[in-house]
This record gives sequence, structure tokens and C-alpha cells, in this order.
Amino acid sequence: MICYEHPLSERIRTLLRLEDLFDKMAFFSAKDEATEHHCALVTLFEILDVTGRADMKSDLLQELERQKQALEILRRNPDVSEGALNQVLDNMQAASHNMLNMTGKIGEHVRENEWLMSIKQRIGIPGGVCEFDLPSYHYWLHLDPALRRNDLNEWLAPLLPLQDGFSIVLHLLRNSGKTLRHTAHRGVYQQMGSGRVAHMLCLKVKESLPCVPEISANKYALNIRFVISGSRQKTRIYEDDVEFELTFCNL
Repeated sequence: MICYEHPLSERIRTLLRLEDLFDKMAFFSAKDEATEHHCALVTLFEILDVTGRADMKSDLLQELERQKQALEILRRNPDVSEGALNQVLDNMQAASHNMLNMTGKIGEHVRENEWLMSIKQRIGIPGGVCEFDLPSYHYWLHLDPALRRNDLNEWLAPLLPLQDGFSIVLHLLRNSGKTLRHTAHRGVYQQMGSGRVAHMLCLKVKESLPCVPEISANKYALNIRFVISGSRQKTRIYEDDVEFELTFCNL
């Protein structure tokens, strides 16, 4: 099965983007090639751009506190493992504590680094980081991979408390809701809403099917079209029935 997550709010959309960027940063920075470390640095700049658009720290702290209060109520439920519950609450407390200890604006340590900012400005220009444009960056890319990796980890470290925070929120979100099986007849599925808006839809379909879902949703209706999309043909609706799993996820 392949999973398609469709955020239904700007806040969840931002968290999913950050998750994707942090995963890419971890992947590329763990490698050894200069081009891979260049990709890691580009990803770091993208993380700064995303986190700079909203008060990410405050929003995450508020959400973690709200979830802690909701989970505390589960102590009264005999079907809930107290050990597992305490572990989740401890992780949330640690994440909140680490975020509270973050000083200054998010990414300020990078923005105050003139060398990094000179690279960031040139990266926005197609081919703008060639060796003749930024010889000092060319030199850095020729350092020992371990030295470059240490630099990348040092620049990323002050941002890791955010990753801990949104990872917990997304984990709770993904494990909420009930999964049901549906069939899109001739590639189309419609469902009237209950007036309540979910935060995210999670749709799973067989990888072998040559189609992808196009999702449109609000509190009144859900519309899903499975379309055939490829580089050699125009997008069109998949005309066979499609069985899929759907979960409405809510915090």
C-alpha cells in the first residue's frame, strides 16, 4: 500500500513540509559526497524559510500542552497502559522543555552567519554557487566529509527541539481516527461531510494501481478522483473501480 496524506489546515501542511525537510536534511548530511552536502545545506535554508513564516515555537508549545491535558484524562481508562501513557507524556514534557530553552528567533544563529547568508543569497540564482561565484564555498565542499558533516550538524542542532515537538504532534495525529475501506466507482468517490473538519486525511491504495488520488475536502463534502498521470500522457480519470482505505485524522 502507498499512503497519501492530505492536510486540511495550513498548520498541518507546514508541519508535514518540515517533517519532509528534516528527513532530507538527515539523509543528505549523513552522506560523504560534496554534492550531497550541498543538498543538505539547501535543505537547511528551506527549513529556515518555512519556520520563519509563523510563530512555530509558540504554536507547538500550545498544541503539546493541549494534548497533554487530553492524555491525562486517559488515566481513568482501565484499558490504557499507564506505562505507555507515562512514556508519551514524558516525551511531550521533554520536547516542551527543550523548546522553552530555545533562545532568540528560530534560525537566528544561521542568519547571523554572514558566510552562510552569502551562500543562501546565491542559491536563489540558477547556477549561482559555481566555484567562481563563491570560492570559499568551493573550498568548504573540498574539506574532509567529516568536517563538513560536523558543520551541518552544528547548524542544525539548535532547530532539533522543533523537530521533536512536531514529530510528537504528527504521531498523535496519524494514530487518531478510524480507518474504513471504500470503493471509488469508475475512479470517483464522494462523501457528504458531517459539518466537522478533520485536520488531515490519510488515504492508502495499492501501489500496483497506475493512478493517484486528487483530493478536495471541506466540512461539507469530500471528493476524490483517481487519475492516471504520467509524463507521456495527459491527466485523465482512471475508469476502473478503486478500493482504498481512508482515515480522518484529528488532534
